[in-house]
Amino acid sequence: MRILVAPDKFAGTLTAVEAAEAIAAGWRRHAPADEVDLAPMSDGGPGFVDVLNAALGGELLVETVSGPFGEPVPATVLLVGDTAYVESAQACGVHLTGAERAERASTAGVGELVAAAIGAGARTVVVGLGGSGTNDGGAGFLGALGAVADAPLDEGVLGINGVRQVDLAPARARTDGIGLVVATDVDSPLTGLFGATRTFGAQKGILEERMPLVDGVLESFAAVTDFKTSLAKGAGAAGGLGFGLLLLGAERTPGIELVARAVRLADRARQADLVVTGEGAFDFSSRAGKVPAGVAAVAADALRPCITLAGQVLVGSREMRALGMDAAYSLVDLVGEEEAFADPAGSLGLLAQRVARTWSSGDPAAE
Repeated sequence: MRILVAPDKFAGTLTAVEAAEAIAAGWRRHAPADEVDLAPMSDGGPGFVDVLNAALGGELLVETVSGPFGEPVPATVLLVGDTAYVESAQACGVHLTGAERAERASTAGVGELVAAAIGAGARTVVVGLGGSGTNDGGAGFLGALGAVADAPLDEGVLGINGVRQVDLAPARARTDGIGLVVATDVDSPLTGLFGATRTFGAQKGILEERMPLVDGVLESFAAVTDFKTSLAKGAGAAGGLGFGLLLLGAERTPGIELVARAVRLADRARQADLVVTGEGAFDFSSRAGKVPAGVAAVAADALRPCITLAGQVLVGSREMRALGMDAAYSLVDLVGEEEAFADPAGSLGLLAQRVARTWSSGDPAAE
């Protein structure tokens, strides 16, 4: 039996590569004769560069860029031919900001990563968005590429409070002739009820009573740059970093689709008998551009069953099938929350071993 293993990261515990390896190890313990094909996935968030590096090879360039508060942080550019891939979370991820300081957090480091990619000879730069701790509308990103304003662009959303003038010409000149691509699973506009602040601000530590002010600052920023672009799908991704990229002419593409093409997921699914995906929490947020839903769609096109192994399963059977899954299995239900966090790889392997008893048609090993 041929098994395609295509999980996302398990946020805070396992990278997508580690999760795929853990699932494969557990599966093989029950069914060593099964052929297990590993295709770690990403939707553009944390792990984006590692997943693409595993699939495409290429050269990893190590850079030191500005973190969300100006501190130096390490980050990498993946160069494959004349195309570069960068991961915004490496420079401005929520793991770097804590839960209270999003209003002061800057995306400047992402601009520095794009500049480094261009300096290395890239003609196309793909920026994976997701997992950010910022909400600055891409101001820091634009400033790092040369944009200037009558307010500091590198001090987060509070820095641009009261901004009246922004000159994007230097940033546009810096990226002239470069194909910019935004890889994101988020459709949100920059502002409003479904914008960056209202949709994702709380998880970055922006208090409810502060949201009208923060959203208003982003509205003002849009008014002095390009309000029409602020309404575009993906402008609200990564706290508005999507907006900054779109202002420079970037093309938006769903991150899961970009990665699926890179790893030849459709071809590999057609060669499999079963597709296994996974993520930290399988819930209704999994439906919109997230890895499990994207993998399930590919499996459905290939007429193959798809199951998910998750840290937690927070949907019922009807909702699970609406998300394209034939079955979903919970790590916490099997080993408990404490053990799941204490030994995530071992616990995920144990879950895969148990699931293989149900789904594998091969001869089981002695367990």
